[in-house]
Amino acid sequence: MLDTGTDAPAFSLPDHVGREVSLAEFEGRRVVLYFYPRADTPGCTTEACGFRDAYDEFEERDAAILGVSDDPVEDLEAFARKHDLPFPLLSDEDGSVSDAYDSYGEKNVFGNEVEGVFRNTYLIGPDGRIERVYEGVSPEDHAEELLADIDELREADS
Repeated sequence: MLDTGTDAPAFSLPDHVGREVSLAEFEGRRVVLYFYPRADTPGCTTEACGFRDAYDEFEERDAAILGVSDDPVEDLEAFARKHDLPFPLLSDEDGSVSDAYDSYGEKNVFGNEVEGVFRNTYLIGPDGRIERVYEGVSPEDHAEELLADIDELREADS
């Protein structure tokens, strides 16, 4: 995992509607950059819907949400539409961005070794530096955990 205080690696990826999204677009805002293994699977749906349900609270805190997986754009579009997700889902088909964030590699899935995305999250500060790191997160209540940490960081900023 990347260390807190380091610059978040720059990236540009297509989102679920095919629009190119870059981290630089969010300069001056906090960014929740969450990596998830596969669109429309139980854990990933729980996590995404948690962010969806708390979306207004993230917006009130001026924090953007970006989800990243190695799914193709078409799969992400269907996932976003099916669950009414209001934030960008980014397609990292070759895993290069996930790898830059130490969130891609070999893992065991039902007894098989496969390459894929790990369920990790980074909270990136308005200055583009990593503020918090969450490795192997549990999809349940992850949005609430991030909101609490954002509140703590905002309080420390003032």
